[in-house]
Amino acid sequence: MEYSRLGTTGLQVSRICLGMMSYGDPEKMEWTLPEERAEPIVRRAAEAGVTFFDTADVYSAGASEVITGNVLRRLFPRREEYVLATKVYFPMGKGRNDRGLSRKHIMAAIDASLERLGTDYVDLYQIHRWDDETPIEETMEALHDVVRAGKVRYLGASSMWAWQFAKAQHVAEVNGWTKFVSMQNHYNLLYREEEREMLPLCLDQGVGVIPWSPLARGVLARAGTAQETTRQESDGRIDYLYEPENDQVVLERVAQVARERELPAAQVALAWLLRQPAVTAPIVGATKDRHVDDAVAAVDVELSEKDLAFLSEAYTPRDVRM
Repeated sequence: MEYSRLGTTGLQVSRICLGMMSYGDPEKMEWTLPEERAEPIVRRAAEAGVTFFDTADVYSAGASEVITGNVLRRLFPRREEYVLATKVYFPMGKGRNDRGLSRKHIMAAIDASLERLGTDYVDLYQIHRWDDETPIEETMEALHDVVRAGKVRYLGASSMWAWQFAKAQHVAEVNGWTKFVSMQNHYNLLYREEEREMLPLCLDQGVGVIPWSPLARGVLARAGTAQETTRQESDGRIDYLYEPENDQVVLERVAQVARERELPAAQVALAWLLRQPAVTAPIVGATKDRHVDDAVAAVDVELSEKDLAFLSEAYTPRDVRM
């Protein structure tokens, strides 16, 4: 495993981040794994050198945070040995203030997350989306206060427009508040619209990029096959995020490089992403041992400049999907 600083911070993270959204309550989301099935997979990742783990309060209505906290405490003797990230924004109840990025919700949400995770602090606290109903000044001051209280070490953001991210950073800077150090955005071989503005902004400002869905919800991992999974059959967002008529040529090229290099398609797709400027650590979900193995192995896969160009040039621009 390789390790890298997150943006310009001193925080060291593994080049692969294990996404914990796949662990929760199967009765609520049939493709998620309960704790007893999740632990061996997380253990496999930890033993391979993965030290970066990402979840969110909304995943399985909090069950993912509970599982994440329980498993990581058993796997790591010391809290300082791993980097834990979670998020705030989406509804966690039926109340009008059980959502968003108001001071009221942020203060309640971080305490609830810490309780579910069973820890005193979160290394990286991220806003899951932009909140149009709350002034960004209120959000950034509340996040700064959470950092000052010792409940959070660093702040991160997730999918939004580049101008929104720039505005948030400016508001924090002029007020002497804590700025975001990372951007968790949608980026993979099938979706590269972030290359227009967000990635150049992050590169210029020294912000670490930790893409979500680096394998396009598993679509890239199945390049060259007709195999479908439980998640693909039950996840309606796949149809929203991707465009089969435009994606096929990219998938065919991933499959071709995989055949030529005698590698799984997942390793090829992740290796491409790991070589992109600004990318610190893709957030990879895993429900099988081979998912972990492919992600870890991808760190050492060296694609040639010809391979990288061959994979990149087939992309067709499309509408922004967040």
